[in-house]
Amino acid sequence: MAFTDSWLVSSIEGLIGREAVEALKPAEDQPEVALWAMVTSKGILTHEQVLGAASQRFRIPIAELATISASKAREGLPEAVARRFSVVPIRVTDSVLEVATASPFDLEAEKMLAFVTGRDVRMSLAPPSRIAEKLEEIYRPENVVENILSGIREDHEVTQLEDEQDDADLLATTEEASARPVVRLVDAILSEGIIARASDIHIEPSEGGVVVRYRIDGVLVQKMKIPRSAGVPLISRIKIISALDIADRMRPQDGRARMSVNGQPVDLRVSTLPASLGEKVVIRILNAQSTALDLDALGLYPEETAELKALLENKDGIILVTGPTGSGKTTTLYSAIRYVQDEGVNIVTVEDPVEYRLSNNIVQVQVNPKAGLTFATALRSILRQDPDVVLVGEIRDIETAQVAVQASLTGHLVLSTLHTNDAPNAVTRLMDMGLEGFKIASALRGVVAQRLMRRLCPTCREVSTDPVPEKLRKHIPAGAALNRAVGCPECAMTGYRGRFSIVEVLAMSPELERRIGAGAPPDQLAEAAKMSGMKNLWDSGVRHVLDGHSSIEELLRVVDVPTTLPPIRPSTAAAVDAPPAPVVAPTADVALSFDLVDREGAAAESHRRGAGSKILLVDDEDHLRRLLKDLLEREGYEVVEARDGAEALEQIDRHGPDVMLLDLNLPGMDGYSVLAHVRSRPATEALPVVVLTAKGDEDNEVRVLQAGADDFLTKPFRARALYARLEKIMARRKA
Repeated sequence: MAFTDSWLVSSIEGLIGREAVEALKPAEDQPEVALWAMVTSKGILTHEQVLGAASQRFRIPIAELATISASKAREGLPEAVARRFSVVPIRVTDSVLEVATASPFDLEAEKMLAFVTGRDVRMSLAPPSRIAEKLEEIYRPENVVENILSGIREDHEVTQLEDEQDDADLLATTEEASARPVVRLVDAILSEGIIARASDIHIEPSEGGVVVRYRIDGVLVQKMKIPRSAGVPLISRIKIISALDIADRMRPQDGRARMSVNGQPVDLRVSTLPASLGEKVVIRILNAQSTALDLDALGLYPEETAELKALLENKDGIILVTGPTGSGKTTTLYSAIRYVQDEGVNIVTVEDPVEYRLSNNIVQVQVNPKAGLTFATALRSILRQDPDVVLVGEIRDIETAQVAVQASLTGHLVLSTLHTNDAPNAVTRLMDMGLEGFKIASALRGVVAQRLMRRLCPTCREVSTDPVPEKLRKHIPAGAALNRAVGCPECAMTGYRGRFSIVEVLAMSPELERRIGAGAPPDQLAEAAKMSGMKNLWDSGVRHVLDGHSSIEELLRVVDVPTTLPPIRPSTAAAVDAPPAPVVAPTADVALSFDLVDREGAAAESHRRGAGSKILLVDDEDHLRRLLKDLLEREGYEVVEARDGAEALEQIDRHGPDVMLLDLNLPGMDGYSVLAHVRSRPATEALPVVVLTAKGDEDNEVRVLQAGADDFLTKPFRARALYARLEKIMARRKA
């Protein structure tokens, strides 16, 4: 046929006649064209007419694209898969994926969608042009910014500012800032930021326009660039919703706003800063629902969590959390408060600002210097409120430090933060403020220094083949299996998704108390802490790298290489109490949302199951075949590959495998035909065959077993399920 959508020919013929359809066919030397697009672009038929005819003829429902939720659609199907097969996810349940498509009889698409999602696929009909528009709207909202901005006045268009230019003409009125396109643009930026898990949104003027960047997992990523004519009313709109003065563009301003984004309440902290090309705005997103305020959710190793909890068992004294800005100190403090929270415990906090609203029985006080309510004055007042636990957002000066120490010495547990690089330097910082060493030694119960490391994306991470840098060779065991970031749609092409904490926990000991009281320097305090069992930040970070949670590059970004370090012990990734390692997956053209590797450590067992056994792996999907081959070879199996049925039969004759893993949906000769050939030949009739299928219904199961398969696996599947079947087959052959 001359049409790429030949399935539609009969429906179109019923509307305009066979002769008219024949006239639309391109010449034999011309490439195939889409009939749907041709009849609608020429005005012969409307999309509604084509939809109605095709739906009635093939009994396919018409898709309701207007009701699609962008966030749920992205969660339901990776962008790469949706774009490859031109489908839009409409509805996702635990067992069903409903998609809109203009090619409802594309079996390859149905097969891949079922494999990727592990769900039954149901297709509904939509025009190809509308699908393309919806894909852009869902997965690339920045591409529709120009459409959103079409209603914004172009009176103040400025592409580049000269030093001597007066910015007075760039002021936006309240009416302009409240115009519908501007409101939509602000809503789009905020909603996309929350969906992307951004902690901050940066809106920065430049000579070519206004750049919008999101800080995702601690790293800024540019998302869009808009004209300056839209940027000025955009910033004014943000200032209006955060109760700032839109006319004052010469002074920094700070404001707050509480909004509902996609039905989710979110607190926003807004800061503006005058710059040479205009105002820069930073929006801090305080989304308590996306932040797990729990010590067990910080990503620490069990023993590190146990050390933190041991510190919190103290009924008095000071516990400090240190680290630079953005290292997760506030989250750790809030998690600690949640841990000690009890109906019989009076907890009061003093913060600047109050970032998250905690539950009942916790009183939170906002610092207000203009009203004379500083950390020190608030803390003095709090001590008259009969508190058991006091959280001080930050110890910034000697006055606050003295009051906090006095509170800890009079029977209160005080939690606070300091800006220091490591735990031992927290003591030096308090001394520099003017506190006496003996008071610090008496009051201090422990110091927690921390950083945040990005977690490798479980979908696209892969084993690194790069050599270990020279400066790290004495810190990384020879032959250690390391992983690196790759990038896929699931992680916004960054290679990382989510963060976890690395910590060093300094707990007080008699020797530490003696050295602090004597005014010892930080290196001597660090030595005493290590003698009592403290692991530093580097130790914690290296352990996570060795266990596959992050990369060497990320470790070097977060922590400096120590000048001296004892040899590192082998990784303990397979230990019962260690956090599970993420999925190891090779690079693929299609981002697969499935869990092939067992999260309980099936692929990390110490023994090699398949030593001396040969497996023929038959699958036409290159990326899946590479992934399975890698997993099986790590278990000691020798793997032979085949891409189709004919090649599979050749490989059987050539290599004589012990087991065949057979995909059913193969080009040319399908899996059923291959299985029939194998069972009909005396030389191969006893060859064990495990079938891989994306359809796990009862009818398919019966058909597979009746065809002669020894066992089957429904995609997606876990590695331990595959290993169990192979071990059973090998044991049976040996017997």
